[in-house]
Amino acid sequence: MGSCFTLSSEQARALRETYGTPVYVYNEATLETLAAEVLAFPNAYGLTARFAMKALPTAAVLQVFDQAGLRLDASSGYEAERALRAGIDPSKIQITSQQLPWNLKELVEQGCLFNACSLRQLEMYGQLFPGAEVCVRINPGLGSGHSNRTNVGGVSSSFGIWHAYIDRVTETAARYDLRITGMHTHIGSGADPEVWLRCARMSLEIASRFPEATRLSLGGGFKPARMDYEDGADLQAIGSRLVPEFQAFAEKHGRKLRLEIEPGAFLTATAGVLICSVIDIVDTGKEGYTFIKTDTGMNDILRPALYGAQHPITLLPETPRDDTEQEYLIVGHCCESGDILSPEPSNPEGLKTRILKRAEVGDILIIGGAGAYCASMSAKNYNSFPEAPEVLLAKDGTLRLIRRGQTLEQMVENEILL
Repeated sequence: MGSCFTLSSEQARALRETYGTPVYVYNEATLETLAAEVLAFPNAYGLTARFAMKALPTAAVLQVFDQAGLRLDASSGYEAERALRAGIDPSKIQITSQQLPWNLKELVEQGCLFNACSLRQLEMYGQLFPGAEVCVRINPGLGSGHSNRTNVGGVSSSFGIWHAYIDRVTETAARYDLRITGMHTHIGSGADPEVWLRCARMSLEIASRFPEATRLSLGGGFKPARMDYEDGADLQAIGSRLVPEFQAFAEKHGRKLRLEIEPGAFLTATAGVLICSVIDIVDTGKEGYTFIKTDTGMNDILRPALYGAQHPITLLPETPRDDTEQEYLIVGHCCESGDILSPEPSNPEGLKTRILKRAEVGDILIIGGAGAYCASMSAKNYNSFPEAPEVLLAKDGTLRLIRRGQTLEQMVENEILL
C-alpha cells in the first residue's frame, strides 16, 4: 500500500514562505530507510545495490546514498561526471548508457565500470580497452511494466543486446580479448515476484554461456506504491524467490554469482513531495469540470502527462473553512492541453477528478510520490518556467537547500543574439 512521505501544514507553509512555490522536498530519513531495505535484499552469494541515479541525480541525494552503502548506475557520461563531482569514488559508478559516452575512455581510466548495451558499444569498448573486463547488457526476451513506455525488455525494447545474438557477443569479445565478467538485464517496472522469478531464470540461463561471469545484475524497476490502493514491490518476497535459483546455478555450473540490483524509483519516489500553490479555480459549466490551476505543471512533473502516472495530492487550506469536499481536475500552468496532474491511471489521454477539500486561491497543494523522475525528468523550461529549488528535510528536522531555483538569467545565458 502507498506510504509516501508528506509534510505538516506548518512545514509546508514555512517552506513556501522561505522558498516560494513550486519547491521539491526530500526526506533524508526516508531515503536512508529505503536504502537499508534495498541493502537487505535476500541473496545467495553477495549483493551489490546501485541507485539508478537518473531517478534523482541531485548531488546531496547521491551523497546520502553513498554514505548508506549504495553504489550508482549512470545512464550517460554526463551522469557519471555529475556523480564524480558529487565526490563519489569512480569504482562505485557503473555506466549503462544508450548513447556511448563521449568521455568513456577518461571515465574508465578513472575507474568507472562500463556495461555494453549493444554490439556496437562492445566493439568500441574493445577497440579502446583490448584485454579488459566488461559487463554486457542482454535483452532476455521478456518485458514488464505498467505500459509500453516503461517496458524495457522484450521484442519492443531497444535496450540491451538481443539474447539470440550471444554468439556475436562472444565473437566480439574474443576478437579484442575481452573478459565478460558481468551480465546485466532489466525488464521494467514491476512488483510481481513471479515476473522477477521468470526473468531471473532466463537471465541465469543466458549467464551460463559466459563462463567468466561472476556477477549478474537484474536491474531495477521495483515498483514503489505512491497511491493508497497500489501494491509496491516487496523486496523480501522477490529476493527470497531468487535465492534458490542462484544456488541451483552454482550447483550446476560451479559458479557462485554475485547478485546486483539497480532500484531508482523504489529508493526515492516516496521520499519526495512537490509543493505548489492554487493560483486559480475555473469551471466549464454544469456539464463540465471544475479545475484547480496550480503554479507547477509538466515543466516540473511530467509523469502524469507522459504515462498517466498517479500521484497523491493533498490540499492544505490557507484560511479556516468547513470540511466541504468537491471534485476537481488538477491542471498545470503550462499552455498545453496535456498538462494534467490528475489523468486517468495509465492513460494520459483520460481525465480523473480528485475529491479534495473545497479549494481557494492561495491554498497549498502537496503532490506526493515526487522523489523520482520528477525533478530529473520534466519538460524543463517549457513556457520558460524556471527549474524549481530542491530542499532536504534532514534527520534533525532542519531544512537544507540542496539545489537553488533557476533564474531567468541562467535560463538564457547560452543564447546568442543576432
